[in-house]
Amino acid sequence: MNLRHSSLAVLVAVLWGVNFVAIDMGLHANGTEVPPLLFVAMRFVLVVFPWIFFIRKPDVGWRAILGVGLFMSAGQFGLLYLAMGLGMPAGLASLVLQAQVLLTVLLAAGLLGERPKRAQLAGVVLGVAGLAVVGVGRSLVAPVLPLIIVLAAALSWAAGNIVARQAKATSGLGLVVWSGAVVPLPLAALSLLVDGPDAVGGVLADLQPVTVVSAVYTAVFGSLVGYGIWNRLLGLYPSSAVVPFTLLVPVVGMTTAWLALSEVPSPAEIGGGILLLGGVATAVFGSRGPVGLGATAGQRRWYAQRRDAAFAGDAGGGFAAGLGVDLPAGLAEEAGGTRGLADGARVAPDREPGRP
Repeated sequence: MNLRHSSLAVLVAVLWGVNFVAIDMGLHANGTEVPPLLFVAMRFVLVVFPWIFFIRKPDVGWRAILGVGLFMSAGQFGLLYLAMGLGMPAGLASLVLQAQVLLTVLLAAGLLGERPKRAQLAGVVLGVAGLAVVGVGRSLVAPVLPLIIVLAAALSWAAGNIVARQAKATSGLGLVVWSGAVVPLPLAALSLLVDGPDAVGGVLADLQPVTVVSAVYTAVFGSLVGYGIWNRLLGLYPSSAVVPFTLLVPVVGMTTAWLALSEVPSPAEIGGGILLLGGVATAVFGSRGPVGLGATAGQRRWYAQRRDAAFAGDAGGGFAAGLGVDLPAGLAEEAGGTRGLADGARVAPDREPGRP
């Protein structure tokens, strides 16, 4: 990965790390407790509108769109916001949610028949040990229920990863927007049922500025810009070159929470977090992609040609022009621009069609 794209991957990690603090501040705005499920619905209204009118439906079935929307969006964020509403610290949430990497390995093995490598299994064991340490340390100072709910959010995200992988959408940004349409109405209805019309109506009638800013940040920077860049990078490089940057998310999240919210993790949480991130790193680096050290010359040429063609097609992508990036060419693609190389017609040499 070249320097520019590495910098963009770091930018995404920073945006996602800050995202947890933005969520916490929006949920607890000036002493007002915003119903978590309502807040998720507000976020995804901004993710979907007005973008859905300009971005073409991704070339996947409605079942895939529904699955990604339910698991990766509604399930993950509904549970995450609920846990943070119940007192889960923002920094710790950013750490525990990274368990999704390990859970994805396990789900891929069970549902897709992908046999994990020894390093991946070792990473899972190490990560589970880290989570156990975090859980024990957390239970000594606060209720452990929010921690369990964040783990459920990580499991939902992992399930969404499996659905998205099977869907193989050519437009990651399109999938984010269209699957996001699944979220607002069900979660708003669930919030009305759980929190009551009076609580929901009261919050909507007296929205705090920090809640609005938080919703805009999480929707625009966390979802549209973040996932737009991230999915584009995954389209240009093997996942083994991109995914390791997620290890920076809890570092940014915990640092930002310390600076903005004065959150100081306990020694057990720090020690368990190091073990968890070590497990994630072991699982990620233990699944090196085809352009790793053992790649053939043909595979390296194929990925180089793929990037060159994609770069040539990025010229019209203006979604993130204000940020000075050329990655989220999703809008350019939806407008009829580049769609080559992602259509599945070409595969890397020495690999079977449809294999990761």
